Amino acid sequence: MISRWFAHPDTRDLDIDDPRLISLRRRLVREKVFLTRIYREWYAALIDTLPPGEGRILELGAGGGFLDEMLPGLITSELQPCQNVRVILDGQALPFSDASLRAVLMVDVLHHMPEARRFLKEAARCVRPGGRVAMVEPWVSAWSSLVYTQLHHEPFEPKAAAWEFPPGGPLSASNMALPWIMFVRDRAQFDREFPEWKVVSVRPFMPFRYLLSGGVSLRSLMPGWTFGWWRMLEWVLSPLNGALGMFAQIVLERREAGESQ
Repeated sequence: MISRWFAHPDTRDLDIDDPRLISLRRRLVREKVFLTRIYREWYAALIDTLPPGEGRILELGAGGGFLDEMLPGLITSELQPCQNVRVILDGQALPFSDASLRAVLMVDVLHHMPEARRFLKEAARCVRPGGRVAMVEPWVSAWSSLVYTQLHHEPFEPKAAAWEFPPGGPLSASNMALPWIMFVRDRAQFDREFPEWKVVSVRPFMPFRYLLSGGVSLRSLMPGWTFGWWRMLEWVLSPLNGALGMFAQIVLERREAGESQ
């Protein structure tokens, strides 16, 4: 009921797996000033994680965003055809040769993968030693658990026993808690199963601004000119991000041959 009340009028009556939502999401990201600034901040943070040197960089789930405007030469990709992507692919079966990628970047993608293990294995094959996978994903905290349970349309199941979930639509099939499950709750299991990946950083952040922007599903709750004020408040409260963060930036690095954990 609450989410219906705040729903954006352009998305309220569309099924979340409707293919028209990709182009609509892209338009809303650019039209909502507050949200545009959030995406620019996320993209800049991801770009800062890139390893030095040349090489191809792949973005998964690029249809609704504009990272390619900030990172020339980016290989943009999506699960289904849309105007602004170069490659149609499934992140769980990457069509690239071994060690051919410098990095894989993504925003809100991992928690939509029914078999995330397949992606991690494929990325380990395709990303060169020293290369990286960097992502921004929903996170589990006391605050985010309340928000995601009450206001978000996607499944949020921190107590899920397995990393996998049944396949379905590209957005409706998900578990928003999956990144937290993999990199916090089941971290020891991740390290055992994927010794080729080093977890460089897991940084919870942004407790308020995405919610206030309305994202791509809800109405904006704050005008764009208040963005700096809210960013300052989040900076002041950043020591509490473990309890308040709604998102996390996660960075993985492909270990060099013979490098121990």
